[in-house]
Amino acid sequence: MNPPQPARAHPGAPFAVTFDGREIQALPGQTIAAALWASGVTAWRITRDGGRARGVFCGIGVCFDCLVTVDGRPNQRACLVTAVPGADVRTQEGTGHDG
Repeated sequence: MNPPQPARAHPGAPFAVTFDGREIQALPGQTIAAALWASGVTAWRITRDGGRARGVFCGIGVCFDCLVTVDGRPNQRACLVTAVPGADVRTQEGTGHDG
């Protein structure tokens, strides 16, 4: 029995987004969470109680562990938001509305 072969997908040219001021690459159709993971980033939210780091937990938009601020809009679920060229993604601390 032969192992399955990987899909020969051709998603298109990568593009840049920024995460906390650092440029990372994303692919067309990729979520922000996937782009962060592919860049080696596994945590991008700090809880308001306890200051604990969080990243993806459920990966399907049910929980709120993967919240980020995107282009100034807090509380965006990184697992659901599609990366777009030039997006400014920031680590979210607490509610995202903290001073």
